[in-house]
Parts: sequence; C-alpha cells; structure tokens
Amino acid sequence: KMWKLSALLLVASASAVVLPAHREAPALTGQALIDYVNSAQKLWTAGHQVVPKEKIMKKLMDAKYVVPHKDEDIVATEVSDAIPDHFDAREQWPSCVSIDNIRDQSDCGSCWAFAAAEAISDRTCIASNGAVNTLLSSEDLLSCCTGIFSCGNGCEGGYPIQAWKWWGKHGLVTGGSYESQFGCKPYSIAPCGQTVNGVTWPKCPEDTEPTPKCVEACTSNHTYPTAYLQDKHFGATAYAVGKKVEQIQTEILKNGPIEVAFTVYEDFYQYTTGVYVHTAGASLGGHAVKILGWGVDNGTPYWLVANSWNINWGEKGYFRIIRGLNECGIEHSAVAGIPDLDRHN
Repeated sequence: KMWKLSALLLVASASAVVLPAHREAPALTGQALIDYVNSAQKLWTAGHQVVPKEKIMKKLMDAKYVVPHKDEDIVATEVSDAIPDHFDAREQWPSCVSIDNIRDQSDCGSCWAFAAAEAISDRTCIASNGAVNTLLSSEDLLSCCTGIFSCGNGCEGGYPIQAWKWWGKHGLVTGGSYESQFGCKPYSIAPCGQTVNGVTWPKCPEDTEPTPKCVEACTSNHTYPTAYLQDKHFGATAYAVGKKVEQIQTEILKNGPIEVAFTVYEDFYQYTTGVYVHTAGASLGGHAVKILGWGVDNGTPYWLVANSWNINWGEKGYFRIIRGLNECGIEHSAVAGIPDLDRHN
C-alpha cells in the first residue's frame, strides 16, 4: 500500500497538518528510491547528489544523540501573540555575517558542534547589535568539549545541549572555514570529494576523519592578533526549548536561530528542493542543524534550516522540512542559549 502525500489534509492553522496514519515506507535505495519519492509525493524533489551516500554516513552521528527533551528540562517559554506566517533570520538581521553562512563539516560527525557554533555566532551578533559580528569556532567545541560536560565523542557525535553548556563555562573563540583560515581557530578538516566555488578538493579518505586534538591556542595559518583566552566569547545560559511549534518560533523571533537534532533517513541525503517529509528509505543516523526561520509553501508549513554539507547540497546548503509534525524528531530536542556580553577572560 503506497503512502500518498496527496492525501495531506491542511486544517485550521498553518501548523496544524494531518497526515495519513499509514506511513510505512519501503527500504529502497539508489535510483529506485529517487523514483519512488518523486512518484509518491509532490512536496519535494529527490535527485542524485554529488555527495555519495558513504560520505553522508560519515557526517552523521549515533541516534543516541538525538533524544527528546524531558519535560522537566524545558525552560518555560512565553508564546508571542504575534507570530508571522513567514520569518527568515537572514532578512531580520541582514548585517550579521554568520546567519547566511553555510559551513562544511567534511568527513566528521561534527554536526552537533557546527550547528551550535552557527547559532551561537548568530545570537552573539544579534544580542550585541552587531558589535560582535563574526564566525565562532566549531573546532573549539568539537575538540575541547570534554570532561564534566561530556559533549560526546568528537567526530563520532555529541549532545547539542552539552555544547551550549560548555560555551557558557569555557566560551568559544573565533574561527571560520578550512578554506578561509579566518579567526583564532578555523576548522582543520579540509573539504573533500567535491568541487566547491571552482575549487576541486581531493578524494575523501576511506575512514571517518579523526577528531582534532584540543589545542588551547590559536591555530590559524594566518596571523591572528588576539590570544586564545582573550578571544573567547561566552554564554550566560543554555537551555532546552519547548517542543511546541509556537515555543520554537517565539524563541527564534526573540533571540535568533536555534539548534535542533533529528533522524536522517536515506531519502534525506537525496533532497534537492521543496519541503522535505520522510517518504522512503532506512534510518541512517542522527544529525544536528540550525533552524533560522519558517514559512508556508503552497499551503504546506515548513521550517527553514541551514545544513553543514556545503553549498552543493539541497537549496544552496539549506533545506525546508514540514513544520508542526515533529518530522523525524526535529521539534522535540531544540536547544538555545543567551550570550554573556559582559564576560571576558
């Protein structure tokens, strides 16, 4: 029995979507999976990606890192009385360079650190009214978030909420991409296996990249004028965001983008455009990303999300996913925090 998304019923508000109860999807792969997805629904389009599945697998993390928040861990969120139908943080805060910046985590399951560093960069710029307008380092989190915070296992995956708590205690230095070598501690794992912005990178290694060692010093190939400890930017709070759509929207409206984690199925990596909803294919693992807005496309409500698989993937590095259904778990483990602009080492 084929699941038909044409049976989608939109009721009441834009975020109230009812799908058929029957959502069993065959474990297809390759061209058969693409053909099935494109025939079974019309919300999004699957196609051949320049990123091979084996490479995507190295970018994911164990499903144990994608767990719903416990109700007692969620900070009470007052819901805004005026939530717009459309919101895009890139339009709301256009001067913040980090908000419209797609990173490349390469062959390392560092998504938990990437999404955290991305949203933390955005929120620091927003809270400071642009006074701190920079990219903060995903590598600082990836390699150094150990000890009592127990972020996880580096390139094998990690817990998003622990990354935000580590930011509060230890701060994050500046650091951009491997290509730019911007800031104190840029990402040290090079892109691989693709041509990006006219640059062709070498073939990817057979195994997942090892987690970089934690170095409490600036590591850029370029001269950076500020010492490591003096370059730190800190958080004041880190917290779980409520699971309701309106709570997530209010949090983004008030303070900026957030980090979420969800389950990746085989059809997701073949996403090219549209509003994603899991249609077919087996579970591949967990993933963390940054939600920066929402909207409605031909009656279908969606979240606007930044991925960290560079600009070749999806909608120039972004994707949209159906909103209001906790699709693949994307609404049940959102995390965020508030910068501490007064703290300096």
